[in-house]
Amino acid sequence: MNRKDLNPDAGPVAAYGARLRSSREARNWTQEHLADLMGYSSQHISAMETGRKPPTLRSSLSADAVFGLAGTIESFERAWREIKHGSLLEGFPEYVGHEARAEEIRLFETGLIPGLLQTRAYAAALEAGNVRRGSITAEQAAERVEFLIERQAALVRDLPPLVIVVLDESCIRKPIGGPRVMDEQLGRLSEFAQQPSTSLQIAPFAMGELIPFSRSVNLLTLTDRSVIAYVESQTQGYLDREITSVLPLVRAYHQLQTEAPSQAESVAMISQVRKGTP
Repeated sequence: MNRKDLNPDAGPVAAYGARLRSSREARNWTQEHLADLMGYSSQHISAMETGRKPPTLRSSLSADAVFGLAGTIESFERAWREIKHGSLLEGFPEYVGHEARAEEIRLFETGLIPGLLQTRAYAAALEAGNVRRGSITAEQAAERVEFLIERQAALVRDLPPLVIVVLDESCIRKPIGGPRVMDEQLGRLSEFAQQPSTSLQIAPFAMGELIPFSRSVNLLTLTDRSVIAYVESQTQGYLDREITSVLPLVRAYHQLQTEAPSQAESVAMISQVRKGTP
């Protein structure tokens, strides 16, 4: 593929390559010079620019470092995530990029165990259900599971984030994947609660109207101490940075933590469910 054949509208990989080339040419750099800066061969850079070689996470992070785009909405990492995980909800790859760098993560979930706490088997069972319903392909299901594992691994750091989780009781009562999958998943929750940088509470059905949320809520505290929120509908994810709308969610989350049973009581509830007791 030569220069005149390059068509950014041919697809996301072609658009990525065209943007990489335009960023290089805007600085009057040769492919050889960019290759030296990114730690690749000039042939590799040429193949990326023309769409013959798809980008990887490593090459995208390297490009962001070279062009000063790390952590921005224009980052090559974000473009790579959108290419690799196009089956995910709009807005979710951007959220995950922030999540990987957050100092604190607060989660509320109803109905299902949140992704960061899911076992591989639990996640695979959920995606298998999506495949049976025809909403995604088997290949997309496999990609989603691998993406989740990568997402969990990104939080394993020398100084891990504080992860605070409140789950509606329905999360531990709803059977996913059969008894063995659920037992392993509930065991994972108990292990999570024992870590030094985590907090886990179960909001029982008896709390009723004291539970302020009816859908999942994700709150991230970033390194500059700003807080962003992420919420989802059935078809779209939405990232919110406006303090006027984020602050009420933070306040409601604190109220939820105050009303919910302690971590010790919550772990005891999980143990009861594992034993099959009410």
